Amino acid sequence: MVKNGITAFILLLLVSSCATAGNDLDKSNAHYQLGLSYATEKKIQLAFVEFQKAVELNSDNKEALDALGIVYLEFGDLKKAEESFLKAIRIDQGYSEAYSNLGATYGRMGKWSDAISAFKTAVKNPLYTKPEIAYNGLGDAYYRLGRLDDAIDSYGEALKRIPDFYHAYYGLALCFNAQERYGDAGAAMTRALDLDPLFKGDREKAAEYFNTRRLEARSEELKDINDYLEILNY
Repeated sequence: MVKNGITAFILLLLVSSCATAGNDLDKSNAHYQLGLSYATEKKIQLAFVEFQKAVELNSDNKEALDALGIVYLEFGDLKKAEESFLKAIRIDQGYSEAYSNLGATYGRMGKWSDAISAFKTAVKNPLYTKPEIAYNGLGDAYYRLGRLDDAIDSYGEALKRIPDFYHAYYGLALCFNAQERYGDAGAAMTRALDLDPLFKGDREKAAEYFNTRRLEARSEELKDINDYLEILNY
């Protein structure tokens, strides 16, 4: 009788635990979705709080961990961004979004070889829905290492997926300029400006924008901005 009573009590605890766990999973997802809404509205601090709550309720919520990493990246906290993306990857070894974001983090750290490895892992997954992002990041990393032909190939892979992916044209412009292919650099820059919704082909607006950016750019960005301004004159 006692044994049966203890067994029944343990079963009750298990049922209660499962119900709570299921409820926590639902709450975690709800906080994650609310965080996405805030992020869409550019309310980054509110999004950050919701993503944190989502992870607290479910430490295996890989999407919330990835989103939290993106916010840390936005805040410039590269170490915490890296930790969040690595946690998401440990949960799902095929999580290409987290690998791509980890690559971007390593790029911000100047760890270009690590960035290349992360981006390459991201694009290996045939189910990755936005490989153009990883290919573009791969192009950026190769460019930083002076591997211009590899960078050009990577930007080309991005454009195969999304022909209007203007970020890749900016990268191509820098690569062609470094190779002294000035006509190709000018053409790639023109294409980028035509596709970029910020400029819609307005070269004067682009020149004004880049000149303003020069005043606040980090040192690693300054050369790119100066190169863009040079290419605008071709």
